Amino acid sequence: MSLAIYNSLSRRKEPLVPLRAGHVGMYVCGVTVYDYSHVGHARVMVAFDLIYRWLMHKGFDVSYVRNFTDIDDKIIKRAAERGIATEQLTAEMIAAFHADMDALGCLRPTLEPRATTHIPEIVAMIETLVAKDYAYVAANGDVMYAVRRFDGYGRLSGKDIDELEAGSRVEVDAAKRDPLDFVLWKQAKPGEPAWDSPWGAGRPGWHIECSAMSCAHLGHSFDIHGGGMDLKFPHHENEIAQAEAANGEPFAKVWVHNGFVNINAEKMSKSLGNFFTIREVLKQYPPEVLRMFILATHYRSPLDYSDAALDAAKAGLDRLYETKRRLGDVAAGEIPSGFAAAMDDDFNAPEALAELFECSRAINKRLDAGGAGEGLAGDFTAMGAILGLAPGGPASWFSGDDA
Repeated sequence: MSLAIYNSLSRRKEPLVPLRAGHVGMYVCGVTVYDYSHVGHARVMVAFDLIYRWLMHKGFDVSYVRNFTDIDDKIIKRAAERGIATEQLTAEMIAAFHADMDALGCLRPTLEPRATTHIPEIVAMIETLVAKDYAYVAANGDVMYAVRRFDGYGRLSGKDIDELEAGSRVEVDAAKRDPLDFVLWKQAKPGEPAWDSPWGAGRPGWHIECSAMSCAHLGHSFDIHGGGMDLKFPHHENEIAQAEAANGEPFAKVWVHNGFVNINAEKMSKSLGNFFTIREVLKQYPPEVLRMFILATHYRSPLDYSDAALDAAKAGLDRLYETKRRLGDVAAGEIPSGFAAAMDDDFNAPEALAELFECSRAINKRLDAGGAGEGLAGDFTAMGAILGLAPGGPASWFSGDDA
């Protein structure tokens, strides 16, 4: 079975046909490093870690690029509140992010570019947009993208440009020619970090960073662009407009978006103040529990956060580790066809987990009957490795050392 992925752009599942045979270029929007990451961030990273693992298992050479936004208003404000330089704050938060992701068993991407180290690429893309009349210098000195100049704006999010109103997701600014226009280059205020540009000292807008960094490392056109559902509009819509207007070529071929994490029927987010940091959760549960909890729901579906759901994930891991304890140390074998079919069907982790648990039950039934777990044991190990579950030793797990 060929690998099928749900494409947010076409709104259907499509077979993965890479632009270059045997190679997949994947860009995922990372975090803005002004604070510790929360469970919503964990969901994005675990979802795309699973995709990364499965693509590599399928034999693809994967270039996985995930950025850090290391300059923006929140970073400047938080650094000022703490009385430290923005560079010190972002270095601390990047180190904390890496520690959290390592704990969750997420493999490091191929590249992790930072906005502040890609200013030349960002400036060059803005210069191209200005030269092509897709951007203009506003009255306040900021450089703005002229949204209505780009045909097809809204095709990813399904929004009609004539019905969009300035408001919750569209920044209102009297300097704009149109309320829908967005900033590409922001003039720096006194005392703020700034870089030289043809339009004066300033810093890049958020949207242009990802367009410039993805194209710099994966080319003008690449295979997969991913991120949370909340980024579909306006961030990803704006990325398409910028990159395709500047380069004159199609941008990302497949768009992959994971669903929200909800708590009390509301999206978990820092802006709403209803979030739990990964570090807070890991004080109560081993990191594998959080990973299991995330994988138990399909990546495109809403994920309802609760202690009961985490307890259920912990109970499931207890069963897997008990099977592992009974088997002993077993090398990975083949991936069973049912597991592979689930993963090839838009990375259906819940179905893949069901195959793992069925294998666990079959192994225990054999062992209970006095037989051996040979054959199935290798399958069990192989499936766990793809899911990133139960990598540790049972003695450590049951002693509570992983908590």
